[in-house]
Amino acid sequence: MSDLDELYQEVILDHNKSPRNFRTIENANRKAEGYNPLCGDQVTVYLKLENGVIKDISFQGSGCAISKASASMMTSELKGKTEAEAHGLFENVHRMLTGESAHDGSEKIGKLAILSGVCKFPARVKCASLAWHTVNSALKDRGEVASTE
Repeated sequence: MSDLDELYQEVILDHNKSPRNFRTIENANRKAEGYNPLCGDQVTVYLKLENGVIKDISFQGSGCAISKASASMMTSELKGKTEAEAHGLFENVHRMLTGESAHDGSEKIGKLAILSGVCKFPARVKCASLAWHTVNSALKDRGEVASTE
């Protein structure tokens, strides 16, 4: 196993065992639910948006280790970002997860680059992208349930 593959596994396991921002936000002004019918992952994302900035973000739900770890990493990365920055990050991460673009550092995805290992396992891409589709839905504030289908 390569060092990068080992690091990928360690990070996924750490975020699954001790997810960051795994809670509800009582005064959230945006909320969306997401569902991955392929493996049953479910997530609810809560946002406290003020003047176009994500002041607080959290999630609740159940699912596989990749789904929970991706949500944990996402919430940590998006806190303090503007809506525009969050949408840009969603696009870059989605392209990376689906293998549409190789991460070369130019996309400014920071620590999220560790999720690039998911594209080696096509059946798990939807697991890793569920939280991202859900936060995108919360930002649009249309009350839509996000799905990976």
